[in-house]
Amino acid sequence: MRRLFLDSNVLFTAAHNPKGKAAFLFELGGEGYWELYTSAYAAEEARRNIALKFPDCLGRLEKLNSGLTIVPSGTGRSSPLHLPEKDRPVFEAAVRCRATHLLTGDRKHFGPFMNRADLSSGMLIQTVADFLAHIL
Repeated sequence: MRRLFLDSNVLFTAAHNPKGKAAFLFELGGEGYWELYTSAYAAEEARRNIALKFPDCLGRLEKLNSGLTIVPSGTGRSSPLHLPEKDRPVFEAAVRCRATHLLTGDRKHFGPFMNRADLSSGMLIQTVADFLAHIL
């Protein structure tokens, strides 16, 4: 079973665009195609950003969060990847929950590790579009 760890920007996008690819992950996850995870850190970041930019979408974000497993955040001290400090807890939480995929829109920081499981502890880091293109 695939275990998808969703970064905060994926949660934000799914809440803001209910007809988009990120929201589609939740639809298929609810049908048992994969398990959905995020961290408390990523969930809180998504909540803060939605509240600031699109407060009308807060209810949808809460509903989406109820459809995934929220795992404890990493400390940021044991990430083997050279990432900015704010991204290390996300990667650590994804590793800790044994995610097969970390889905993110952050190409700037995660880009060098995307589609390179050999560099990221065996986990594939991809955008939602890349993930869906490879499995559908």
